[in-house]
Amino acid sequence: MNYDQVFDKAIDRLHAEGRYRVFIDILRNKGKFPNARCFAGHNGPKPITVWCSNDYLCMGQHPKVIAAMEEALHDVGAGSGGTRNIGGNTHYHIELEAELADLHGKSGALLFTSGYVSNEATLSTLAKILPGCIIYSDELNHASMIAGIRNSGCEKRVWRHNDLAHLEELLAADDSDAPKLIAFESVYSMDGDVAPIAAICDLADKYNALTYCDEVHAVGMYGPRGGGITERDAVANRVTIIEGTLGKAFGVMGGYITAEQKIVDVIRSYAPGFIFTTSLSPVLVAGVLAAVRHLKASSEERDAQQANAAMLKSLFSDAGLPVMMTGTHIVPLMVGDPVKAKKISDTLLAEYGVYVQPINYPTVPRGTERLRFTPGPQHDAVMMRDLTMALVEIWDRMELQLQKAA
Repeated sequence: MNYDQVFDKAIDRLHAEGRYRVFIDILRNKGKFPNARCFAGHNGPKPITVWCSNDYLCMGQHPKVIAAMEEALHDVGAGSGGTRNIGGNTHYHIELEAELADLHGKSGALLFTSGYVSNEATLSTLAKILPGCIIYSDELNHASMIAGIRNSGCEKRVWRHNDLAHLEELLAADDSDAPKLIAFESVYSMDGDVAPIAAICDLADKYNALTYCDEVHAVGMYGPRGGGITERDAVANRVTIIEGTLGKAFGVMGGYITAEQKIVDVIRSYAPGFIFTTSLSPVLVAGVLAAVRHLKASSEERDAQQANAAMLKSLFSDAGLPVMMTGTHIVPLMVGDPVKAKKISDTLLAEYGVYVQPINYPTVPRGTERLRFTPGPQHDAVMMRDLTMALVEIWDRMELQLQKAA
């Protein structure tokens, strides 16, 4: 076995398909986001504007968050000391879990080191606890949800995206006595569309199924207190398990689930991804705690972000750019070719100081490659108009098709 040859071929395939990923060398400017510094290919840092961050509300830059983290660092030090079983429950963790349970109207919550881990650990463990469980998974679910379902070893059914008739067809075809779990997202981050959560819960009631809703792209962003789409649509009480992240709208790091306490206790007691992982640093947890508490009380950031997303979609559409007109904060610009998507991204960065990462397979299906913009509350109208003009110029240079106004 020529190991080097195997590794070379694997990387060569990515280059040939235009899918080789380059990670930008960047530092954000504290208190001035979306302004940042790029170090790649320059003689010293070059100022850039970031357009693809998942720190949707700039909470990672918020003075309350930074102050809370600094206070925790000087109070308890940097690390957590190990797993929670060994190192103990840092009081910050207990406070944050109480805030998250309250946010979603549940009696319990459990912190994980990331949203990926929370999905993988919870789904794989829950299905193992339920003998003969069948999981019904939306076809556009996150990779972490898919990993959890696969690792559970249970039977699975994949239903067409947001297709309730297909979901019911699959539910009705299975043994009525078999344990069932319907797994879906609230906001699908690549297309920016929303799940019909109430209708999914109706089917869950009809077929005696549990429900698992991934709210990672919605917590902090929707609802009067930032509880996500389930709060906005007043259906949180109908969803068995709500999963979220602490690294997007809340601006720091980590993941979590909320559910009734007995379910949380089962996951806490059986999930290897929780039991054997060093817990989040209390410094990080303190920052998230400040962010959650702030966004429960303030809608200012959410309102500004939604207004800016609407403005950017309108500017793109008026210019004839192939924007997907979503009903959420996600602004996808369809390209449909991995090589061209990367070329546009590279040109924006090199010539215009604009950073937006191309989204290629396997994150999205082949032929639907795109640029995914996430304007935040700090992107202003001048930035958006400059971005639109830059894209129009690149579209013309690359002889891509602009859409005629209706």
